[in-house]
Formats: sequence, structure tokens, C-alpha cells
Amino acid sequence: MNHTPASFDDNPIRQRQRHRMVDQQLRSRDITDERGLDAMLRVPRHLFVPDHLLDDAYADAPLPIGNHQTISQPYIVALTTQLVRPEPNSRALDIGTGSGYQAAILAELVDEVFSVEIVGPLAESAHKRLATLGYKNIHIRCGDGHQGWPERAPFDVITVAAAPREVPRPLLEQLKKGGRMVIPVGGASQELLLIEKQDDGRLREQTIAPVRFVPMTGAGREEG
Repeated sequence: MNHTPASFDDNPIRQRQRHRMVDQQLRSRDITDERGLDAMLRVPRHLFVPDHLLDDAYADAPLPIGNHQTISQPYIVALTTQLVRPEPNSRALDIGTGSGYQAAILAELVDEVFSVEIVGPLAESAHKRLATLGYKNIHIRCGDGHQGWPERAPFDVITVAAAPREVPRPLLEQLKKGGRMVIPVGGASQELLLIEKQDDGRLREQTIAPVRFVPMTGAGREEG
């Protein structure tokens, strides 16, 4: 499955930077999923960062994208993608669209992506960017990520790019049996969690690594 159009704005320098990112930041660590690595090679990350940060687009670090939000470090995007194990027929929920990069990576690997962004200008710009890139299997709306996208549930895959104090119950409810969610949780101290919903509906939780994400905002935050 390859939803990336061949006509996106790219050049040999950016291509080399992308290959270097995958080889040095991902393959050399613990990213082994070939489908995910191929997606990271295809998606032009430099088109998801502000123009003044183009030279840093493939650096091993998160970058600001405005409105007090960031695009995650490439390794974290790759790790999240590997952990949720996206399949071609999967339906994915992406919380915290930002510039749309994680949604684009998922769109290379699954049937449909539903992405929620609470910041209106970011939701609008991500929608335009992804449409310009030719993605037709990504749906974006502006809303509170705590609530997910209930009318499109259940989801095989849920990725979250902002940290709530506690895992929002609506996201757990919208995770399909057999599905997997990766979410950062905490305040000053955060942990990246992998949550699996077993066939009997029970949840299995695994701590992956300490992380630092922007806090999840919205009404749901008050519940934590």
C-alpha cells in the first residue's frame, strides 16, 4: 500500500537526508519493521515543518510547528508506528495531528486514518498539506483528543502525540479487541505506554520508555 504521490516537491538532497535519517536514527537502533521504515523513507518530512526549519527537518529531535506544538522526533514516530503494528486493512485513530506527519506515515500503512487536532489553525493547515500531497485516506477534524472519534470507532490502531494525566477512557473504549494503542501519560514525568486490548476485552499495559510530549489539552484534562 503506497498512498504517497510521486509528484511531491523533493530533491536529491532531501532524499539523501531521509535515507540518512532512516539508516542512522532508526535502523541503527531498534526499529526493525520494514513496512514502517519504508513509509519513513517515502514521506517527505521536510514538507511537515516550518520553512525556517527545513534544514533541520531530518534531525534526530522534535521541532516546533507553532501554536506551542511540535512535530515528534523521527525515532518516536517510527517507534510508535512499529509498536501499534498497523496492517493494510486497519483503521487508525491519530490524536494530536499537529502538522500531519504521523497521520501521513500511518496512511502509508493502513486503510484509513482518522486524526483529531484541538488547535484549529493546525487542523486546517494539516488538512491542506495532506490534501496537496494527495492523501485521500486521511480524515481530519478539530476537536478534543480525549474524546477520540466515537462515530468512527472501533479502531485497530490508536496513536497519541500529546500527554494526558491519565489514559482517557473514551480512547480505551474506542480501541478494538485485538487493537493496540501507544500513548504518553503523565505530567512533569511522562512514560510512553503500549496498551493492548485482548480478545476478552481486558487491557494489557506495558511501559516502553520515559518521554517528553506536550500536554494534552481539552476538557478531558480536568478529569485527570
